Amino acid sequence: MLAHDDPIDDRDPESGPDTPAERRTAEASLRGDEGEGGGALLASLETPTLTKAELAELLFERLGLNKRESKDMVEAFFELIHGRLVTGQDVKLSGFGNFQIRRKAPRPGRNPRTGETIPIKARDVVTFHASPKLKALVQGEPGAGDQFE
Repeated sequence: MLAHDDPIDDRDPESGPDTPAERRTAEASLRGDEGEGGGALLASLETPTLTKAELAELLFERLGLNKRESKDMVEAFFELIHGRLVTGQDVKLSGFGNFQIRRKAPRPGRNPRTGETIPIKARDVVTFHASPKLKALVQGEPGAGDQFE
């Protein structure tokens, strides 16, 4: 990163992009779609993993929040989802999908080394079901991303 008063970028050009924004720009350049507009968020979703830090960076860039507010907003969002799931409530995000708590019944399991039968206790698990809109977007259906821009 450049200091505000340092006009020269002395990073090794072969080292690659350092920030999420630089990585997205580099990826868009490789794909040939580095135009302006709402595509930056969608382009970033094509990276192998979108982290909470990158999500906060996107909020900073796209909404003009300061970095602290962006980080706090991302943390608050996930805390709300965690809180609901821990209390057994489903979380429904329109156009994205549903997180649900499912109860798994006790069942017999097997130790793969010894073949011994071992009881597996009942437990709660979190499941995610993508919305039809998200499924269409992931499949690359024409017009599927229009509602996300």
